[in-house]
Amino acid sequence: MKKRVAVIGAGPSGLSVLRAFATARNKKEKIPEVVCLEKQKDWGGQWRYTWRVGSDENGEPVQSSMYRFLWSNGPKECLEFADYSFEKHFGKAIPSYPPREPLADYILGRAKKSRVRSWIRFESPVRFVQANKKGGGFTVTSHDHKTGKELQEQFSHVIVASGHFSVPNYPEFEGIETFPGRVLHAHDFRSADEFKGQHVLVVGASYSAEDIGLQCKKYGAKSVTFTYRTAAMGFKWPRGMDERPLLKKVQGKKVTFKNRSSKEFDAIILCTGYQHSFPFMDTPLRLETTNRLYSPGLYKGAVWNDNPDLFYIGMQDQWYTFTMFDAEAWYARDVIQGKVKLPPKGSRTRDMKAWAAREEALPDASAMIDFQADYVRELMKYTDYPAFDIELTQKEFKKWKKAKSDNIVTYRNNTHTSPVTGHEQPAHHTPWWKAMDDSMKTFLGKR
Repeated sequence: MKKRVAVIGAGPSGLSVLRAFATARNKKEKIPEVVCLEKQKDWGGQWRYTWRVGSDENGEPVQSSMYRFLWSNGPKECLEFADYSFEKHFGKAIPSYPPREPLADYILGRAKKSRVRSWIRFESPVRFVQANKKGGGFTVTSHDHKTGKELQEQFSHVIVASGHFSVPNYPEFEGIETFPGRVLHAHDFRSADEFKGQHVLVVGASYSAEDIGLQCKKYGAKSVTFTYRTAAMGFKWPRGMDERPLLKKVQGKKVTFKNRSSKEFDAIILCTGYQHSFPFMDTPLRLETTNRLYSPGLYKGAVWNDNPDLFYIGMQDQWYTFTMFDAEAWYARDVIQGKVKLPPKGSRTRDMKAWAAREEALPDASAMIDFQADYVRELMKYTDYPAFDIELTQKEFKKWKKAKSDNIVTYRNNTHTSPVTGHEQPAHHTPWWKAMDDSMKTFLGKR
């Protein structure tokens, strides 16, 4: 079969794939036809903010979980594209913890300069992907909302880059149906100022719980209580914020916790994670995993071991994000281009088991950071992805973790060093807790 590549999704992972092929094209390499199928009206994936929840204008499930007033909760230096620095994009160094709008502008800035938009079919959700029984390759069925037609096409390779933070995980709690206030998942959270003057219960003890709870308090919630299943986050919260063991039952506005304490709330926000969901993939091709640092079934974290013409990009639990997506995208590209020769399946399986065993033995967050750094290094050694100072990013990640532990409110005021330019970034003009305007103009303009 003639090489023809289907890329599912035009969010950060999919755009990394398109950038990888564009880079090869710009070096005068012969590349296959690349067709990116994106269900939204525009590119950006999670970073395409929408007021909509539930369904989009075409009746498709809303992709983005992005909300107003979101600021990066990790240093931007640890996700900086090696081939496109923040300084290159903005024309100057900028603070280490940008809000949503400048981060989205940075991501899409590189995409625009890559000249790949013509490769993307918008409003074209994928309905089904199956491997052909004869001749290799895949049959990909998609729906074109612009014409109302269903298309069946042949591709030699498929790259799934549709993300895994869009299908909410909903737990069940006794009596929650009696709660008279608002119950919503983090996926549908859009603006913290909606909860001004309210007592808010946040269910969860990870990044989305931490950030959404802080946002609610910052924008005027009377109180925020976190309830956790396994362990408290343990930060030194501002006055009016506390943590309690998992809620046991709900009786009207009253919520009782496992430690027998109780409190009345006006709203419940479920920050209970997301499911890896790929209903459009035929069962033998479907990734089924929890949020792991090394996803089962994926050689080098990207190649579907049972059919190495299929790839999944960005499916891991993430410390590194954009640079890891790039490393995977460059690797997948070079496998497709024939520049990287895969070993036999048995050797691939042994390699996967070794990485999985290492992951299972990781003792703490510091070790997890080092594990994922080594994973990115492993992929980069096979390709021409530009070198960047990974050791520096490991140090900056650990500096960030300590700063959060010291003070959950002030860590975003810190500065970090770019692993691409080597430059220390400037401090933001306003402490994060007092920065109520998250627009790009305000973020960039007052220094």
